[in-house]
Amino acid sequence: MTLLRRALLIIGLALLAAPAPAAPGPASKFVSELGAEALRVFADASMPMDKREAEFRRLFLKSFDVNAISRFVVGNSWRTASEGERDEYRKLFEEYVVAAYTARLSQYSGETFQVKDEVAAGDDIMVNSQIVRPSGPPVRVEWRVRSGENGPKIVDVVVEGVSMAITQRSEFSSVIQQGGKGLASLNVRLREKVGNRKCCGG
Repeated sequence: MTLLRRALLIIGLALLAAPAPAAPGPASKFVSELGAEALRVFADASMPMDKREAEFRRLFLKSFDVNAISRFVVGNSWRTASEGERDEYRKLFEEYVVAAYTARLSQYSGETFQVKDEVAAGDDIMVNSQIVRPSGPPVRVEWRVRSGENGPKIVDVVVEGVSMAITQRSEFSSVIQQGGKGLASLNVRLREKVGNRKCCGG
């Protein structure tokens, strides 16, 4: 299992867990409310998968800075790509992440999600939380929250010291280097992943 997949599993636990009261602060409140809203959506076992995916897409676009994340994880390849390649990549990235999260979010519930406190991290705020599991030590999850014109947005999630954004950047960089055609190479791989899921449920 790659670091990214492990992180997705743990974040799935966090979003599905019943959130404890947040520590004071707008960023902590934002993360706690996201967890509560996700719980309302995914705790309904009778909800069809396509409805779950639609609801998670709404939460994802509402709560995460998708443009900032999608650009960061492809590094310099963004600057050298054509506008058409960028447009296709943005759409494929959204589809890829929504599918990955939804599949994993649907598998977990019942753990306790505790928002503990928040600390300044440059211009951002890191919201510190932990997932308390029935067995095993707690899992530390930090949410990097950035304020903007449209309110606070999550730009990274750090699980036990491992940044999801940096991990995804490393994996995408490997695909781009192997393909040798910049962002176009990554688009080919993402089209395959998104297409396989739609046609075959993978």
